[in-house]
Amino acid sequence: MRIAVTGLGAVSGIGFCVSENIESLRTGRHGMGKPRFFQTTLDVPVSEVKATNAELAKRLNLNAERTYSRTALLGLMAAREAVADAGIDVSKKRVGFISSTSVGGMDLSEVFYNDFRTDHNRGRLRLVSQHDCGASTEFIANQLGISGFVTTISTACSSAGNAIMLGARMLQHNMLDAVVAGGTDALCKFTLNGFGSLMILDKEHCRPFDATRAGLNLGEGAGYIVLQRSEDAARAPYCLLTGYANANDAYHQTGCSPEGNGAFGSMSAAMAVAGLQPSEIDYINVHGTATPNNDLSEATAIRRIFGDRVPPFSSVKAFIGHTLGASEGIEAVYSALSVKNGYVYPNLNFKSADEAIGLAPETEFAEGRRVRNVLSNAFGFGGNDTSLVFSRAD
Repeated sequence: MRIAVTGLGAVSGIGFCVSENIESLRTGRHGMGKPRFFQTTLDVPVSEVKATNAELAKRLNLNAERTYSRTALLGLMAAREAVADAGIDVSKKRVGFISSTSVGGMDLSEVFYNDFRTDHNRGRLRLVSQHDCGASTEFIANQLGISGFVTTISTACSSAGNAIMLGARMLQHNMLDAVVAGGTDALCKFTLNGFGSLMILDKEHCRPFDATRAGLNLGEGAGYIVLQRSEDAARAPYCLLTGYANANDAYHQTGCSPEGNGAFGSMSAAMAVAGLQPSEIDYINVHGTATPNNDLSEATAIRRIFGDRVPPFSSVKAFIGHTLGASEGIEAVYSALSVKNGYVYPNLNFKSADEAIGLAPETEFAEGRRVRNVLSNAFGFGGNDTSLVFSRAD
């Protein structure tokens, strides 16, 4: 059975739709800047979607008098685009919606808490009603008209990858006819302060895989893909989802093992599911957060698999930031288009190789390359690591 990718949707700090995202990647336009839409004492760059919540609601033609979490708004924007792109009628198929998030409605909970902490009789309860991670999923599904299988996955930064993997398995077992899968996350004080407490935020624009890398930049956005069995697709797919796997090295709550065991396990297993040898991978969309630990661990795992024949690879996180639960949703969209159009994306800010890594990423946007199979990585806290393989449909 072949699982086809038939629809794409993405919003990030570099674009409100898929085409805007790709144009920014092509022209080298990143989304980093000082936080504009929430207050923080941390002086670090972030990649925000360039619109207020009210502006996002207007773009989505939502009731301006209602309150929506930013996570829900971003997710709806990307999911609508993916469904429209696939041309599926959600009322006539067994359609599932599998969404992921880390922050949920925390942006609204923070507003509530500002009043509540001074007086426990104050604060608008409607703001905390969307706190749960599942609230944004239910809202988006309702807006899309999907009422069948609806669920939420929250496994930190591997969340969207796991959502996509679950969607593929549901199709393979004939439990659904189509799946909208991916993730959404919004920036807020909670995540920014949390990563700040780990001392892994770079005060400058991040530099994945560079010898001078000093930490990550956070971002926000959403990305979803539509999956269908090939025989059910009404149009030619972008590509196939041929491999997927999750592994957990359980090395540390927030760090990766020096040997890259989790990354090695997920990449190896995903390629095995796809029936591919390392020599058949043409491009790796690496997790590449730009933290000293992550990049070295991921590179070590890549070396273990590919030896001296490492295929072209790059991280897009210097463009969009680390979007946490949304990261593999957005990057799955990029990976599908890499297969479809032969895209290889630039790894911004790379200047000098780290001797401990011994690898140099791609630094220029390329198109029309022979890209048959893309390996895309998403690694989360606790060593929860997921890898996906996207392959040409022909």
